[in-house]
Amino acid sequence: MAAAEDELLLPRLPELFETSKQLLDELEISTEPTGSRIIKDKVFKGLDLLKKAAEMLSQLDLFSQNEDLEEIASTDLKYLMVPALQGAFAIKQVNPSKRLDHLQWAREHFLNYLTQCQHYHVAEFELPKTKTNSAENNTANSSMAYPSIVAMASQRQAKIERYKQKKEVEHRLSALKSAMESGQADDEHVREYYLLHLRRWIGISLEEIESIDQEIKILREKDSTKEASTSQSSRQDRPPMKPFVLTRNMAQAKVFGTGYPSLASMTVNDWYEQHQKFGALPDQGIAKTTSGKGRSS
Repeated sequence: MAAAEDELLLPRLPELFETSKQLLDELEISTEPTGSRIIKDKVFKGLDLLKKAAEMLSQLDLFSQNEDLEEIASTDLKYLMVPALQGAFAIKQVNPSKRLDHLQWAREHFLNYLTQCQHYHVAEFELPKTKTNSAENNTANSSMAYPSIVAMASQRQAKIERYKQKKEVEHRLSALKSAMESGQADDEHVREYYLLHLRRWIGISLEEIESIDQEIKILREKDSTKEASTSQSSRQDRPPMKPFVLTRNMAQAKVFGTGYPSLASMTVNDWYEQHQKFGALPDQGIAKTTSGKGRSS
């Protein structure tokens, strides 16, 4: 009996979805600073609600890889948007030390949504390249400028097409919104309304992944620059070597020492030992056997 009462108190799937969507809408129009407590609380709550919604969808087994889009009930279509909403909340998290993790997590959610939509043939689009494919593509095109120009032109055309589709979708959604809110929409219009939302989020997800990939690249380049700077500063910490006259043996050192009183003089062996002491020798430095021969001669 107690278990049944607890189940009644738990939020239902529609409530989880609608509340999280409302929170996201509030975040989109909010003028509060992104690092404010109000924004952080809404982001945290939205992620928590969507996590519960995703777990509930998995338990209910609402969507199957073996069914077509037409087999999904009109009122259930909206739940396909859950991964996209998770990505939208994830990217709004503010923590500089974990920014890279948040970006990668958001990208994963957006990509899951796009993969799901492609499986159900919600719209015609090309999935973003995976890390492996992207690396192979960059290697292949690194020495060829022409394919890069073609790729840029193709991306630009794709963005133009997405923009046109976005405007068409928004216009149609605006026309259907009043009927949906009044509860007067029939099943055909309900289905069209949610399919339009799915297509809208396809465009958003593609744009977000492009932005995420650019930001990840910048963050990694910044980390590489920091590492290089740290390595260079450590090399500069070595004490500078004083100028000197390099001689073949002690006899020459005495001669040059008297002729150039302002400069120190040392033999090749002395020079080698001093550089070895300060760790200033390259990997291909003078071999010990060579030093031995120098002494014998």
